[in-house]
Amino acid sequence: MKLKGLRAGLLLSVWLSGFLLIALSFYGTQLLSPSLDHRFRDASFSRDSVAPRITIFTALDGSSSFEEGSQALLAVRSWFALSSQITVVLFTQHNSSASADKFSSRLLLDSTIDFTFLGTPFLHSMLARSEAYISDIAVLMDPETVLLPDFISTLNYAHELDRDWLLVSSSVDIPHFPFHWDETGHFWRQDNNGKRVRFGELQKMISLRSWHSNSSEGKMIMAWNNLDVPLHCGVLPPFLYQRGTHNQWIINEVMSCKKRFVFDATPTISSFYLRNAVNKYNSSSDNVSQAKTRNWESIGNSHLGQLYGSLFFSGNKSCTLPKLLKCNKRYMFTKASDRSIDLSIHKGKIGSNIGFRRREKISACISRTKSRRLRLDFVQKDQALPVLKFPFDLKSLLPLVADKNRTVVLSIAGFSYKDMMMSWVCRLRRLGVPNFLVCALDEETYQFSILQGLPVFIDPYAPKNISFNDCHFGSKCFQRVTKVKSRTVLKILKLGYNVLLSDVDVYWFRNPLPLLSSFGPSVLAAQSDEYNTTAPINRPRRLNSGFYFARSDEVTIAAMEKVVKHASTSGLSEQPSFYDTLCGEGGIHRLGDDKCVEPETNLTVRFLDRDLFPNGAYGDLWLKEDVRAECEKKHCYVLHNNWISGRLKKLERQMMKGLWEYETSMRMCV
Repeated sequence: MKLKGLRAGLLLSVWLSGFLLIALSFYGTQLLSPSLDHRFRDASFSRDSVAPRITIFTALDGSSSFEEGSQALLAVRSWFALSSQITVVLFTQHNSSASADKFSSRLLLDSTIDFTFLGTPFLHSMLARSEAYISDIAVLMDPETVLLPDFISTLNYAHELDRDWLLVSSSVDIPHFPFHWDETGHFWRQDNNGKRVRFGELQKMISLRSWHSNSSEGKMIMAWNNLDVPLHCGVLPPFLYQRGTHNQWIINEVMSCKKRFVFDATPTISSFYLRNAVNKYNSSSDNVSQAKTRNWESIGNSHLGQLYGSLFFSGNKSCTLPKLLKCNKRYMFTKASDRSIDLSIHKGKIGSNIGFRRREKISACISRTKSRRLRLDFVQKDQALPVLKFPFDLKSLLPLVADKNRTVVLSIAGFSYKDMMMSWVCRLRRLGVPNFLVCALDEETYQFSILQGLPVFIDPYAPKNISFNDCHFGSKCFQRVTKVKSRTVLKILKLGYNVLLSDVDVYWFRNPLPLLSSFGPSVLAAQSDEYNTTAPINRPRRLNSGFYFARSDEVTIAAMEKVVKHASTSGLSEQPSFYDTLCGEGGIHRLGDDKCVEPETNLTVRFLDRDLFPNGAYGDLWLKEDVRAECEKKHCYVLHNNWISGRLKKLERQMMKGLWEYETSMRMCV
């Protein structure tokens, strides 16, 4: 009896101990479950590695904003809610801290990329700038695309690949999204009753829409690893961001480069955008007219795509990429048109060792996701290029470009000087001088400037057959070209705008407009071409017509009409006509050492201080070892690259002295 009692006691103690252990295990699991659940929802963990740092690059143009209730604000909030490892770099011309304050340090504003004069960002400049940021995964996407949690889980599994890759995904358009973020910014809630919405419900809504939406270019998501390696092998054309063509062009180039594995993750990423955001240009009569003026941007991208062509798929009209599918919490690659599985991301292969029921489930999963795939229609070379028709002429450009004082900076160039023109444009952009205009002397410069996003117009009366290398000072070509400048300036003055005429070989150190504007009405401020440091700067024919400021007033307009008339009958360039008309032949209308007064119109010509506005021969500045330092000592505003004969010599001198702002091979400002 004692033995039986002892056995019963031992059995009871074992039961109690087991029960206690089970209870403790259950209690511990409950304590850990919130953390595990959070990590599952965050999808930012990996058994073998630390969660990757993800940087999303996007850009705002004039049609998007971070105002409360905007689509962009809704989208960015969805990005930050996915993971603490996400940082967003927003490329914007308006580098204000107001937007950044909404998201603290996780939103970085960057205004150092190139934009068109209408504020559209350049994609090639965005991608080049993205290389400056440290991250494990880079993502390029539309600022109004909303992401759901499976975006992070897809990137995490792709991050485990042992090779470089490019992931692409197409988003779904929906007509209405009746949900909002709650105050904590962690959950979606219904607009009508405030009820919390589960991720599965949102995913189901997107899946249903995917049967009717199969976007290829539109709101595409692109992600890639290893930012130290270029995304592709070639040079990216100056595509305009969100204006079509560029996504498919990039995918094609990455595939032809064969350094990255490219796959379609559309079936595994839930993302969407509101349809009315796409059609926002058509929401009002004012925006309709804006859409018409923006059409050239998409045509320009199409032009570039066909100009540079398709390499890898030059013989195919379209193709589909391998897909990344999510089946039974396992990721694998498959060809979009196949039922066979090519590669599993996890260790171990999917093959004959998987049971029939398992293979059946995988097959069913692939079948279900067949509706969501990315179709790529690649462009080809040697097709008929679309005609680039700019919707602006001089009269319509002026109000878009001029500053609040109705002042524009004008430059005139032919195709032989297109690179120097771009260096000049880049310098003005860096100095924050957006109110510039380009007058193209030929069709080639006009087409080139359109693709560079410049406010350009063409002079229909410009001389034809301009020599590429022999249009230097003193040549017949130079004489014909210079007379276009005074005619164009006079036309702008009559339209009611002040003009700062600057040749493209004038390098700007500082913005001279505030100083030049201070001279007041009836004064023409011009650079002196005098090189002798002891001689008066208003000596005969020392007025440089390559840099001067003219106001739109009756006196200045009357004087400029006299200059244009004189130049039209002269066998010389327009520069002597300026001096002989305004200062008199031999300088008979000189006043002191730095002025002239034209007696009929009473216009005063003010010759600018050469220390502040030096010409190319003054003080031997171009011979100094450090030209920039010497000019900064003198507090120069500009330095003219004249008093040297020949286009190539000008280019060489400016590049060798470090006063060059345009990377020709990359087609962007540096």
